[in-house]
Amino acid sequence: MSATHEVFNQAPPLTGFTTADDPALLEALRREGGGWGEAEVRALGARAGSAQVQDWARLAEANPPVLHTHDRYGHRIDEVEFHPAWHELMAAAVETGQHAAPWADARPGAHLVRAAKFYVWAQAEPGHGCPVSMTYAAVPALRAQPELAAAYEPLLASRTYDHGLRPPLGKQGLIAGMSMTEKQGGSDVRANTTTAVPAGDGSYTITGHKWFTSAPMSDVFLVLAQAEEGLTCFLMPRVLPDGTRNAMRLQRLKDKLGNRSNASAEIEYEQAVAWPVGEPGRGVRTIVEMVNMTRLDCVLGSAAGMRAGLRQAVHHAAHRRAFGAELVDQPLMRNVLADLAVESEAATLLAMRLAAAVDRSVAGDAAEAALRRLALAAGKYWVCKRGSTHAAEALECLGGNGYVEESGMPRLYREAPLLSIWEGSGNVAALDVLRVLQKEPAALDAWFAEVGAAAGADARLDAAAARVGTLLGELSDPARAQLLARRLAEQLALVLQGSLLVRHGDPAVADAFCASRLGGDWGNAFGTLPAGADLGAILARASVKEA
Repeated sequence: MSATHEVFNQAPPLTGFTTADDPALLEALRREGGGWGEAEVRALGARAGSAQVQDWARLAEANPPVLHTHDRYGHRIDEVEFHPAWHELMAAAVETGQHAAPWADARPGAHLVRAAKFYVWAQAEPGHGCPVSMTYAAVPALRAQPELAAAYEPLLASRTYDHGLRPPLGKQGLIAGMSMTEKQGGSDVRANTTTAVPAGDGSYTITGHKWFTSAPMSDVFLVLAQAEEGLTCFLMPRVLPDGTRNAMRLQRLKDKLGNRSNASAEIEYEQAVAWPVGEPGRGVRTIVEMVNMTRLDCVLGSAAGMRAGLRQAVHHAAHRRAFGAELVDQPLMRNVLADLAVESEAATLLAMRLAAAVDRSVAGDAAEAALRRLALAAGKYWVCKRGSTHAAEALECLGGNGYVEESGMPRLYREAPLLSIWEGSGNVAALDVLRVLQKEPAALDAWFAEVGAAAGADARLDAAAARVGTLLGELSDPARAQLLARRLAEQLALVLQGSLLVRHGDPAVADAFCASRLGGDWGNAFGTLPAGADLGAILARASVKEA
């Protein structure tokens, strides 16, 4: 072969690593009461980093789902065909309990362990996390109708992935989806026009068009429709108990920026059969339980994406030479990588703290439930908003190599905006912060108590917490409050991240975070940490252990 084709100064493939090689994650798992699940998380992380699973991820995105509306004879079938790699990923996620399994697990920390698994597995392929997340989130909403919950919850929590169109109660395991948004309303679901008419036997017939239905291949869906009493939540199966297809007409699959391995669809309901969940006319209140749980997974998914991008950037820099030295040893690149690492660790700590709050609130801890409501809205806003910026910078660390599909970085970059949009984009999440503050004063008390646990440990953190108090004092005017909503959500999340890092994080990471994000010694892009930041210690913590 010609010497001009000798390959050198290229980073080797990054395979055989473990996504659970993450000090912030494992320390939080032990600290918050999930240490009993560490072996399972480590095993799953090793699997996520394997060559086989990386290949599944590549194939699942390269071969997106295909909609078949009719069979060869002209019968309506409304089926979505997936590449076998998708089913392998789904089966692994279900078998390892990343879906609704913790609702059937009475051990303290069950939701936390599940969150850690979701975090390490999402780094392999994020698209299939959508139906996995919705299956997890469907259970608390479904419990508003105990009879339905008794029948369906054990199957939603089953660790058997049983795909295929059959009556749900005859299957070994179920996957759940959600159908809320319509053309004219978007996030304003109260503007929905889909109608629900009583059928006389306890069921309803649903007629209307849904603009965005996530995971239309699922077995059952939570659907919003207008009943006589008002907007109501319903449970709708793909296949009816007698084996006939429900009247759910898949019009088309959405051609999305990212999340390509997963299907999202426009659906027509032509008197489709469904059963009410929760109090008639209180559909938003019912389904918000599902929304809040999927928002947790948005934060987890964004944190996972940051960790995956950081890993690729550090790996590339450790094996690439430029201007006479390894990239990872060059001061400016070290600042960029360390800055990315600080952002990633802050996101991971907040995501795991939110998961711990879910565990404790499910167990009846009112203060943790209050903290979760406020911190989840603020965390969803900020961490997911930072995901896109982080992905872009991590991609840039690879230069032109990162812009090429084979690197895997474009997939991370495309996926990042979804998590900020899904379950309420930036404005919706920020306005939810205001809504929680207005309706639940205990939530703010819980936030101050959590942040106050680090009082006196860092002057920059103390000053930032005081600034939050000043912002809160400006909310008396509703119009003014809306203008400040994003700034407030951002500060609530940043101060909480700072408190977690000061109390539990690596000292070098905590110091760099407080100096930059809270103290203002920072630029407007990654790579602008102050000169005194301990870049070596931060990068040592973010180093990639390769097989």
